[in-house]
Formats: sequence, C-alpha cells, structure tokens
Amino acid sequence: QLQLVESGGGLVQPGGSLRLSCAASGFSLDYYTIGWFRQAPGKEREGVSCFIYKDGSTYFEDSVKGRFTISKDSAKNTVYLQMTDLKPDDTAVYYCAANPAGTRCDLGMDYWGKGTLVTVSS
Repeated sequence: QLQLVESGGGLVQPGGSLRLSCAASGFSLDYYTIGWFRQAPGKEREGVSCFIYKDGSTYFEDSVKGRFTISKDSAKNTVYLQMTDLKPDDTAVYYCAANPAGTRCDLGMDYWGKGTLVTVSS
C-alpha cells in the first residue's frame, strides 16, 4: 500500500528554519514526481517544490526561491524540504504528494500525505 507520512512541522519564529520530512512506502520515490504543497488558512492549496520525474527538473514556487531547498535520500525513500528565513506568510499545512506520471508540480498528484502544520510567528 502506497503511503506518504510527513513530519517536522512546528512553531518557529520569523527568520527561523525547519526541515520537513516525507517518508514514502509502497513505492520507490525515484520513479515518481514527488514534492511539497501547502495550504494556508482561507487559501487554496499550492505547489511549493517538487522533483519532476519526466525531465529530472526541480520546481520551486516563486516566493520560496532562495529560501527553500528540496532533497531526497533514496536509501531511506524520504524527501525533505529545508526551509530557511521563514516568514509569517509561510504558515500553512504542508503536504507531501506523489504521482507516477506527473509532469508538473500541481494538484493533479495521485497520492497525498495527511500534512504537517508549520506556524511562523513571534
């Protein structure tokens, strides 16, 4: 059974850092488009950063470029999102998602985790 489990969320002050983890099971993440999405209160879910399997590229949403880094550990079958210089606008539930045929970092992903809450506040 394919499963994605996020961890690492929490409360952090503006300017601080957090690392989110997404442990995948039931499939090898090396052969999927996989990444991170977020949904802030009252807003639509949006793509934050993804590995695009089809062309090997990496996507970052404009507001996180230069602040967030996505990485993966194939041996652990885990994807990470390192977030630095966090801002109150980054407050959201962060979700991990995957798609075996995905060509974009969008809401058409087939598999979703349950999310982890990140709160940026002083």
